[in-house]
Amino acid sequence: MMTKPPGRGRLRIYLGAAPGVGKTFKALEEAQRRASRGTDVVLGLVETHGRKHTAALLDGLELIPRVSVRYKDSEFTEMDIDAILQRRPAVVVVDELAHTNVPGSRNHKRWQDIDELLDAGITVLSTLNIQHLESLNDVIAGITGTVQRETVPDAVVRAAEQVELVDMTAEALRRRMEHGNVYPPEKIDSSLRNYFRTGNLTALRELALLWVADKVDDQLDDYRAEHNITRTWETRERIVVALTGGPEGDTILRRAARIAERTTGADLLAVHVTRSDGLIDAGPDHLARQRKLVEDFGGSYHQVIGNDIPSAILDFARGVNATQLVLGASRRGALASRLSAGVGATISVRSDAIDVHLVPHEATRTTRRIWRTPPALSMRRRLMGLAAALVGLPAVLTVALVIGLPLAATIVLLFGAVVGVALLGGLYPGALAALGGFALLDYFLIPPKHSLAVGDRGNLLALVVFVVVAFAVSATVELAARRTSEAARAHAESDTLSTLAGSVLRGDAALPALLERVRETFGMQAVTLLERHEDSIDDPDLRRDPDQWRIVATTGGEPCTAPACGDVEVPADDRLALVLRGRRLEAADQRVAAAFAVQAAVALKQQRLSEQAAAVAPLAEADRMRTALLAAVGHDLRTPLAGAMAAVTSLQDTTVTFSPEDQALLLEAAGESLTRLDRLVTNLLDMSRLQAGVLGVHLDDLGIDEVLPRALDDLDATATVHTRIAPALPLVRADSVLLERVLVNLIANALRYSPEERPPSIAADMIDGDAVEIRVIDHGPGIESADRDRVFLPFQRLGDRHNGNGVGLGLALARGLAEAMGATITPDDTPGGGLTMVVTLPRTSSVEVSP
Repeated sequence: MMTKPPGRGRLRIYLGAAPGVGKTFKALEEAQRRASRGTDVVLGLVETHGRKHTAALLDGLELIPRVSVRYKDSEFTEMDIDAILQRRPAVVVVDELAHTNVPGSRNHKRWQDIDELLDAGITVLSTLNIQHLESLNDVIAGITGTVQRETVPDAVVRAAEQVELVDMTAEALRRRMEHGNVYPPEKIDSSLRNYFRTGNLTALRELALLWVADKVDDQLDDYRAEHNITRTWETRERIVVALTGGPEGDTILRRAARIAERTTGADLLAVHVTRSDGLIDAGPDHLARQRKLVEDFGGSYHQVIGNDIPSAILDFARGVNATQLVLGASRRGALASRLSAGVGATISVRSDAIDVHLVPHEATRTTRRIWRTPPALSMRRRLMGLAAALVGLPAVLTVALVIGLPLAATIVLLFGAVVGVALLGGLYPGALAALGGFALLDYFLIPPKHSLAVGDRGNLLALVVFVVVAFAVSATVELAARRTSEAARAHAESDTLSTLAGSVLRGDAALPALLERVRETFGMQAVTLLERHEDSIDDPDLRRDPDQWRIVATTGGEPCTAPACGDVEVPADDRLALVLRGRRLEAADQRVAAAFAVQAAVALKQQRLSEQAAAVAPLAEADRMRTALLAAVGHDLRTPLAGAMAAVTSLQDTTVTFSPEDQALLLEAAGESLTRLDRLVTNLLDMSRLQAGVLGVHLDDLGIDEVLPRALDDLDATATVHTRIAPALPLVRADSVLLERVLVNLIANALRYSPEERPPSIAADMIDGDAVEIRVIDHGPGIESADRDRVFLPFQRLGDRHNGNGVGLGLALARGLAEAMGATITPDDTPGGGLTMVVTLPRTSSVEVSP
């Protein structure tokens, strides 16, 4: 996105932590500087926000007039991109990169407009606040409590050739606001108390500094890659931890985290090296736990491929410009250490400028457990090979002697027999056949005969070559058989793990199904997931006590009550263990079982989180409703009550004499307030009945012309709202009282948002011969498509800026009452702007129609 091909313009972005730091001012300063040097600079779009110092920098620069865009009967102005492309300046200033264009514009976002300008070879100077970056949107919303609707993809900003930070301390920015240099006086106090609090500004500034630092870091990496610089530049501390997948990784990670904490801003990276054939001998449970651990420390986990572990680790460390490497101390014995240098020693010698830490742990200088390698060939084939060597070679020699073959032909014949034995039985029978063939040739055919001595050096060389080649063929056959066996096992493992991964992606992670898959995969009698009690976690002596374990899930036959009851125990984490009963597993199978155990732990966690969420959801909803209800009662109900009380109190005041006209006005005001209060309380009671499921519904055959006038009279809107009922409209099946309440709420909502010059209207028509449709049409601001479901939630007043417009129950109550009668309410756009609420009612089964 927005990469720079040949002839493409350059993008410079002035990034700030908050409005008012001076981004536009800096962009205009740069424009004036370039113009003074003779560069063709124009202003595509600049927002000065009434700041006089910023506006002063517009002098002398050509301003491209904006283009008008009409939207919902209103005129808006946007940047005229066509005029800029036609003018084709060298540099254009386009303010507010994150701006969303008015619907109907050429592009949806301003950064897309800028992309077109860059494609045309025009250099663009633009501005952006850190809160508009897509990746930081949720973080900043959590800090400031304000969700930014206008965002820019990070890739757009990172693709800019230059991002310049316009920095200002929180105290300096607040002083600028107090002096009136950012917002007009009426906005200063509220801004300083809310978004522009010192804590908010400090956090935003830190995020901006860190983001720009990462951008500079990327530029440094690109520079080092372009110039083939591999040695470490210590611009920032980066600690790389090498993980083997063993249990000692926890200790090494914690030590590395402590090293990273000593330097502010240090990066922590963990890396595990996997063989290029895709096979790993590490424990998946350990790697999963260590990956979570490094993420808890604020670091990142990486996995690289390589057969030479020291080279792979060093290549990764140099690639990320690491300054320190943390490794576990060697677990090799004294003899192995003398015979060859270990990974740690090799890395220490070859690390150059990277500091290497060797961390001792519990497994230091203890040999790694060596799993017995399964044979490449079956015992039957090996026995057959031994038999062929013991019987076949003498038989071949006997045939050669009887026929009288020459020495060379006999050697070739015996060599073929040795190869056949190797192909049949592998290394050991092949080696025995090679030595046996050597002895038979020497004893029976090589002078002096009937002796193992060799008189001719040429014959000795031929015999040696015979043995060496026979051994090589035997070893090759053994290796090929072993690789074939490993490939078959790896294929089976990959099929199993891919099936497991597929079940995770599909969401089939329910514990019983997962355990059943384990049982089927390994052919076990029973598979049980056990969880240890809290008290026994740190006590190994209690591990075998069945009373310290409880069964979480099981499948198959009789479940295991403790790890000791099964044939195989696979730890999933500190508290969970997967226990299999039926047979012992080989080491390779245990790795697959460990992957299943880790997934079982994840499935259990997801199951418990789902249960907790299901349990909390009703409480959260009830709390939200209660909070909203208290807010409604505390404000919206108090307004009409206060109006009525004021009117009545005035009438009760004996010190004031009111004329009959004034008394009538006060009584009318009290009546209106009490009527409004009665309507609000009725809505609250109806909503509570709906939520409790105790609303009484009495369906009857009704005519729309019977109910609609009563609803208009209730609102005193008969003369205001235009109605049109289609002739010969059939009766509908509904509750008369509830339908009236539905129409009252919908009409009241339409009256609230319709302008006086365009009052709402109501139309009733027949649709599809099976239903009647009532359309309540207003010409107000309308509702965005994304918000149409939200308007039917209780206590919602989208776009309502007037506090006296009710508690936000009207539409929610209308839909609830309609659905209770078997009707539906659907929002739709009003042609020319506005909102239309469509009530669809089932017609009665009778043939009667409204007059």
